[in-house]
Amino acid sequence: MLDGLEVTIVGAMSGVLQNAKTLHFSSSDIGLVASFYVTGAVAGALVFGWMTDRFGRRKIFYATLIVYIIGAGLSAFAWNFGSFAIFRALTGLGIGGEYAAVNSAIDEMMPARLRGRLDLAINGTYWLGAAVGAGATIILLNPDLLPVNIGWRVGFGIGAILALGILLLRRFVPESPRWLVTHGYNKAAEAAMNDIEARTDETTDRDRFGEIKELTIHPRQSFGIGIISKVMLGEYRSRSLLVFVLMMAQAFFYNALFFTYALVLVHFYHIRPAGAGLFLLPLAAGNFLGPLFLGRFFDTIGRRQMLAATFGATGILLLVSGYLFAIGVLNAVTQTLAWSIIFFVASAASSAAYLTASEIFPLEMRALAIAIFYAMGTAAGGIIGPALFGALIGTGSRWMLFCGYAAAALLMLFAAIIAGVFGVNAEGRSLEDIATPLSAEVGD
Repeated sequence: MLDGLEVTIVGAMSGVLQNAKTLHFSSSDIGLVASFYVTGAVAGALVFGWMTDRFGRRKIFYATLIVYIIGAGLSAFAWNFGSFAIFRALTGLGIGGEYAAVNSAIDEMMPARLRGRLDLAINGTYWLGAAVGAGATIILLNPDLLPVNIGWRVGFGIGAILALGILLLRRFVPESPRWLVTHGYNKAAEAAMNDIEARTDETTDRDRFGEIKELTIHPRQSFGIGIISKVMLGEYRSRSLLVFVLMMAQAFFYNALFFTYALVLVHFYHIRPAGAGLFLLPLAAGNFLGPLFLGRFFDTIGRRQMLAATFGATGILLLVSGYLFAIGVLNAVTQTLAWSIIFFVASAASSAAYLTASEIFPLEMRALAIAIFYAMGTAAGGIIGPALFGALIGTGSRWMLFCGYAAAALLMLFAAIIAGVFGVNAEGRSLEDIATPLSAEVGD
């Protein structure tokens, strides 16, 4: 949710940040600021991803959220391009670390039969943050309510305030029993499981789950990068290729379109910067509803089929809408409608990329795997995207911008093909069945 808020705030306020009374950014500056944020997210994912596997999911929850609060709070007091870029990078550092910790915990504490839809739904809360950001900018950017140089600062401060409330909620999130037992904390793992069973025994019929497999665990505190690299590039190299392509495609698609959507409305449809946030509300609705309605099919139809279908459909829809934009038949309303339809499908695809990364690698390297592929995919697709699209918008040419849309569409279509070939049928299976833990041996 916080990531959605941050991305939306920058996108919705990009027009205002170009005002001479604020920071007086150019279109290229807006794109570069977005790239700084994504660069911070990449670094945060790598650093905190390793720490999540080493020190536990719960502790890193707190650390990454505190980093985010500091970055978001300082962003509200930026005075020039350099300071703003640095503070946005720090904000991204916290957000990137969150992805590894949160997605690991989600999959390790959700029932296998529901893991797909729940993972997609929780990742889809990104768009609740987007809706909050869009709604807030309608008020904050109204010059009749707040001076132009104050409203945008309040907008960036909102994230820090919300995060303080979320910090209090974190105490309800337990440590993953799977992580505890593979790291030798047997008593803590038993206590966590006893608490879970006490809550679920009244509503769960254990007999219907059939025979239970046993694993013999040889706990250790950490696994060297040599072992992890051997697993990723050896036994699971096809899975590594799959996750990298999925992450890269969705990162380029989303970072390119969402960091610059307000610029498109302002430059090509002459929408007032203060009103750009209003157009994000239907986009956020489409993005939030997509995982909710399509998530169940990842558990029923299957991961491989739905990954290929959602990535492929997104690419085709983007090509069509990009062409209609280029020939000038769309207006601000129909452009927003087209984007809403695209994002309904694309949001499910993007969330499923994180689901895939978090469930097809061994438990002891789960967070680091998410971090590595988030970082690699985002670096390849997310850092280049905003800067490229900012420059394309700056040319003022619809056809130049269409070339950018076409590149994003072709990348999504390529990801669909890779998913169809290398996708893993993980629906309804336990995590240990999908990928045996590094510290385990199969028992009798």
